[in-house]
Amino acid sequence: METTIVRGPKAPKDPIKKKPFFFIMQGKEIFGAPQPDGRGIQFIYESDGRLINAARLAGNITDDYMLELLKTTEGFKKMVHSIGVSVSSRIKEEKVRFVFQMYGATQADPTSTQISLDFETDGMERVIKMSDVDWKESDREPGQIRFEFPTPGIQASVDVRFYLNNGFVAPIQPLESMVDFGSKNYSEMIGRSLMQLGNTARLEKVLQKAGKGEDVTLGFIGGSITQGAGAIPIHEKCYPRLFADKFEQKYSNGGKVDLVKAGVGGTPSELGMVRFERDVLRNGGKKPDLIVIEFAVNDEGDETKGVCYESLVRKALALSWKPAVVLLFAVFSFDWNLQDRLGPVGVRYNIPMVSIMDAVTPQFNLLPDDGRVISKNQFFYDQFHPSNLGHQIMSDCLIHMMDEVNGKTTGLEDGIDEKELSSIKPVIGADFEKVELIDRNELSRLKKKYHISGLEEGSFNSIDKELQMVEMDKKIEPVAEFPYNWSHNEKSTSDASFKMKIKCSKLLLLFKDSGSTNHGTAEVYVDGEKVMDADPLKVGWTHCNAVIVFNNQESACHNLEIKMAEGMNNKRFTILGFGVVE
Repeated sequence: METTIVRGPKAPKDPIKKKPFFFIMQGKEIFGAPQPDGRGIQFIYESDGRLINAARLAGNITDDYMLELLKTTEGFKKMVHSIGVSVSSRIKEEKVRFVFQMYGATQADPTSTQISLDFETDGMERVIKMSDVDWKESDREPGQIRFEFPTPGIQASVDVRFYLNNGFVAPIQPLESMVDFGSKNYSEMIGRSLMQLGNTARLEKVLQKAGKGEDVTLGFIGGSITQGAGAIPIHEKCYPRLFADKFEQKYSNGGKVDLVKAGVGGTPSELGMVRFERDVLRNGGKKPDLIVIEFAVNDEGDETKGVCYESLVRKALALSWKPAVVLLFAVFSFDWNLQDRLGPVGVRYNIPMVSIMDAVTPQFNLLPDDGRVISKNQFFYDQFHPSNLGHQIMSDCLIHMMDEVNGKTTGLEDGIDEKELSSIKPVIGADFEKVELIDRNELSRLKKKYHISGLEEGSFNSIDKELQMVEMDKKIEPVAEFPYNWSHNEKSTSDASFKMKIKCSKLLLLFKDSGSTNHGTAEVYVDGEKVMDADPLKVGWTHCNAVIVFNNQESACHNLEIKMAEGMNNKRFTILGFGVVE
């Protein structure tokens, strides 16, 4: 008797997942940061070359043509067939919305395309076909990725890959090996970070204080890396927090460690020196025992080429309680920082210097069997910022420096005091060592010192509350930078200038940058002569900008005037404050 075999339906094939692909995120940590509407969102910006760098780091893409296509929406559509997304969290039923937003004429262009999909954080890959997307004519470039959660505080791991259209070939995708923190290679890598130990007397004093069971305050000032960018969650896994926690665990004998974290994304020492007293010393409320200065990847645009940086270093060294001052040199993914320019400052004052570039870059191009400890994709969250692993390495490099000092007594004097500092010739310059911040809050206190008179707010009589927000210290809740400002808004019916008479030798203008076209250019005049245009759209996103209005040797009375440029009265412009030297 013939047997009839009844076959069930075949499982459908998935032709998309057979296509070549490359990662732009692989095993990346995300965190739903609290938003005003109660949601939690992780923002990942992909404009200005960030997507290209993600393709290099996570996807091993080296083909210049493919990388060039990622610059524009049209190029992206030509190459990418589908986007595969998977999100894994502890609770698989958690809901998440994936959004891939194109930018139009501006970042905030409401007519640009937003590719979105709602799903659960169960680790399963969901695929979005680009042929199903309703593309908009205004699309200019891939802009940002968002992972949106209904509630804040959710931590997850994500993979995002681009499946390619016919005719495109992707390289073999790299498989990452675990970082062996206990290995000899790891120890050697960390050891390379110590550029210079210098005079360790001030560091010895910090360790002795902790060893006696006294409370210790650790201060950090820098850019977005010090703020914690790339760390998930930012307030717990950033290198200052990791270092503070490890310091307390390893060196404190019952005392507490107070963390003062004052990193502000996208800003150089030109702004850092002005906000130092407010953000690090908290206007006299804090006396850090240790101050770490990290601006080695932010100061490329510093118009003084290091004078502002050295001014900040001298400002910290001159504090009456003689805190330990450490220079930390972070690194970008293209193996770059400014330690060659800024390192001589540390040499001149014989203070400790730690280079993350010296530690990690020599081993990036090795294979694991040849001594590679960590890959670039593992170390960097994006082209500018370290991942959790990267932040851990930065903390370990600082701890290594402390270990080199711990238990030692050199008998050296604990560094130079303010009087001795004045006799040391700067290696680059120290024009702004005495700079002070003047804003609405500080105006009355410094009015007499700088002979400020005739102040007229004019049309700059509003207060801007849409400011750069920064997570400080151990907190996740961001605070506004420079809330005591003078702002001209688009509803103003006046074109009256902001005017101020002031006696000083040097003056910086602090103003708000923005990515919104409702902001416009202001003109700056000194003693009736135009000295600059302040354009808030030049950088393209909301952050704080500092520019030198004048830098004179002698103090003199000047008439400052700021007014909206012709045709800009219906735009916004915000004066965040001023940096002033007597």
